[in-house]
Amino acid sequence: MIAYAPAVLFLVLFAVGVLRDRRRFSNAVYLGLACISLLFTLAAVAHRGHPGVGWFLAALVLLVPFLGAFVLPAFLVANGVKMIRKEGRSPANLLSFLVGIGIFGLIGLMVAAVVTRSAGLAAATGTLLLIAAYVSFLFFCFIGYAFLYGRLRPRRDTDFVVVLGSGLIGGERVPPLLASRLERGRKVYEAQAARGRAPMLITSGGQGPDEKLPESHAMANYLTERGFPAEHVLREDRSRTTEENLEYSKAIMSTAVPDYKCVIVTNNYHAFRAALMARKTGVNGQVVGSPTAAYFWPSATIREFVAVFLQHKLVNFSICGVVALFGVLGWLLAR
Repeated sequence: MIAYAPAVLFLVLFAVGVLRDRRRFSNAVYLGLACISLLFTLAAVAHRGHPGVGWFLAALVLLVPFLGAFVLPAFLVANGVKMIRKEGRSPANLLSFLVGIGIFGLIGLMVAAVVTRSAGLAAATGTLLLIAAYVSFLFFCFIGYAFLYGRLRPRRDTDFVVVLGSGLIGGERVPPLLASRLERGRKVYEAQAARGRAPMLITSGGQGPDEKLPESHAMANYLTERGFPAEHVLREDRSRTTEENLEYSKAIMSTAVPDYKCVIVTNNYHAFRAALMARKTGVNGQVVGSPTAAYFWPSATIREFVAVFLQHKLVNFSICGVVALFGVLGWLLAR
């Protein structure tokens, strides 16, 4: 049983973290460490009792990343091409394409290191692989816990429903992405109202330089034109970023109800990062997501992860720097 101690420890830390506040990235890391610890423990235990099963599990652990190294970049490149065709060539839409090309480039370096038998190239490739492994671990922790977070139900007693804004079509019309947020916000409102306590719905979004009116006004108009009660809509029309969405909405809520509880609505790919930001800004609420087109997910998820990675840049860049330093030392010793 002692072999399972690391997995149990990380599971306990994960459970405690979720109970304390589910809006922590450390919860994602603990969950990832628990899964990895359990996987290696199962392989070791199976190998002692049934060597054939143990070797099978070990082969599976090695085979999945090997196949993924070819399947994943091909998928990302194909998705990137689709994103460019449907959404244009903005930097955000190029992310999945660029990551796919980057993985293929790393595979090419590995092949070149083996063929040339260059110590310098082997050291550089090994260093890049270790950094990629670290970033990949964090990425899979992120998407795994984001998937789980999206299935955790928010608290029932809600004073406010906050719908986060996004860009408008033609500077004045609600696009499908934003409409899905508004429809999810309506459902949360109706579910709460059915229990006898109708919350206020806050549409949150300021006016961009290319927009004819604030996003919050276009969002409120969308709802009221479809029968939503206008007296239950508040407009937060100063924000330009998600963090400002939350800060300015928090000011409205805390002024009206000092001990308020809220539910924040955004698209599902953005829900976990919005939850992290809600915790950072002190907003007392959880986040729910609305549906998003499948082709939009890869680039959007990569963008969300990059933003979270950079929020902890001191720790992450320090670890990557230490790995790079060891790579340089290894190369110098091998000369």
